[in-house]
Amino acid sequence: MKEIYLPLHDGKAPYWLLSKMKKLANQIVKIIIIEYGELEFLKRISDPIFFQSFSNVLGFDWNSSGSTTVLTGVLKAVLNNPEFEIRVAGGKGENSLKTPEEIMKMSEEVGADAEMLIKFSRLAAKADNSALIDGYTLYHHAVFFTKKHFTVVQQGMNPEEKMARRYHWEVYTKIPELDDVHSGIITERFEERVINMVSKRSKESRKLIVDLVRDGTFRKDYEKLISISRKGNAFYVPRKIDWKAVEKAYNLQVENFEDLLLIRGIGRETIRALALISDLIYNVEYDKQDPAKYCFAVGGKDGVPFPIRREVYDEVIRFLSDVLKQTQLSSFEKEKALDRLRV
Repeated sequence: MKEIYLPLHDGKAPYWLLSKMKKLANQIVKIIIIEYGELEFLKRISDPIFFQSFSNVLGFDWNSSGSTTVLTGVLKAVLNNPEFEIRVAGGKGENSLKTPEEIMKMSEEVGADAEMLIKFSRLAAKADNSALIDGYTLYHHAVFFTKKHFTVVQQGMNPEEKMARRYHWEVYTKIPELDDVHSGIITERFEERVINMVSKRSKESRKLIVDLVRDGTFRKDYEKLISISRKGNAFYVPRKIDWKAVEKAYNLQVENFEDLLLIRGIGRETIRALALISDLIYNVEYDKQDPAKYCFAVGGKDGVPFPIRREVYDEVIRFLSDVLKQTQLSSFEKEKALDRLRV
């Protein structure tokens, strides 16, 4: 069974490969939607192993950060046309900044709630970039949606380690509370120092953080945090707090963590400071565990490889094999795709 790594790679897929990937993807997507429905397709996209296997079937590199960006681009080209009722907004780098504009346009095509989708898009990006502080910065953001359902696939990079990790969210019909929103995270290793504010185990900390902002005590508590750090404690205290954004949150009297996170200027440094205050001053702990669910390389202090979820892989292989056999590809093309799936 292959192991999944996501080393950070530059470059682009050649045109001839993209052309073949789009042809095969169109066949596979069409069969999945006809046989299982649009919702099932979104659920499959939100499954990291399916996503990676799909990329492999189409012929792209298995162990590359590009498998995320290329497959998303292929699916965007295939799905964003009148033949389907599923749309894909966003993408890599500058394309991710066009997500709201694309959602507005595509929502009209399928009858989706554009305002809700744009808010979900912003929340998902802020959550994985600022509320899950794991050492990776987002550079890819894509929202997959139908009239009623939506999910997001995002990817972050750690340039120093030359690694990437991909974040898959569950499928939703409304904007979720930030409680274990990920269906899975693909990464090569677990990170030891993580502030995971999107975990159920951080629920009380999130509530306290909102109270600190609403009560106007954050600045005073922040000074206490700096004082604690100067006494030789080994933790990093952020220095770049956007106090105007904090003041705006106070004036708005934000009601929940999600609304706080959506305020422009409330970033990872502010959330880190608030989480540390919650933990070190008020003894309300946040979740310090890496939420990554799919790690396939050597990791952890004991150096033991993390186990691969073979039952999930087997199910994905059976599913894609059945779909491939129903396509109108030539026998040779089918066999080549099945071979890539079996490796």
